[in-house]
Amino acid sequence: MSVASQTKIKTKRYTPEDLLGMPGGERYELVDGGLVEQVIGTESSWIELYLAALLLFYCKEKDLGWVLPGTTGLQCFPDAPDRVRRPDVSFVRKGRYPGERLPKGFTPISPDLAVEIVSPRALAGELESKLLDYRQAGIPLIWVIYPDSRSAIVYRADGSTSVLREDDELSGEGVIPGFRCKLREIFQAREDADTAAEPGNGSRKPGGGRAKSGRRKPS
Repeated sequence: MSVASQTKIKTKRYTPEDLLGMPGGERYELVDGGLVEQVIGTESSWIELYLAALLLFYCKEKDLGWVLPGTTGLQCFPDAPDRVRRPDVSFVRKGRYPGERLPKGFTPISPDLAVEIVSPRALAGELESKLLDYRQAGIPLIWVIYPDSRSAIVYRADGSTSVLREDDELSGEGVIPGFRCKLREIFQAREDADTAAEPGNGSRKPGGGRAKSGRRKPS
């Protein structure tokens, strides 16, 4: 899941098989035999769910492949065969899984898209380590989304990167052809949820007028 806050638990050296059989194992990654707990906040969870839903509906309609949630473990790193990573969202093109059957355990092939949603408490070193694993695994398209700054960075297999602001669009490029989504839409979904949850939202002022929430529009 997200690299929001990670704590390595150094009690023993674990294997991917240990992780698969562990109660609550979906909350951990596996790095150099150590468990790395993935702690993700409500805001990041909401954005993860919303973006996964957009991708799922689009890819299902176009019959493009598999959109996978943040609990999906990747075991596809050539220099670290026992490493397990969990992107917040990932996508595997149709035809890459043999017989179009999902594996029972971890995914042994690198996805075509990996998405990370970065929380305020994210550790820069941990994020860089995760992105290095993704690049070494040959993932052709990586989106790293920063809700606090309302921005994103796109990493591509050819080494190029793009910095996106909220009025820019996430694009599936050649990986998910035709998919486009403004970053603002993702962050607006978060704001809509926040507004709905505000105490007194929808209450009326004396005299019958609807009370204003006091929320400022994005500048």
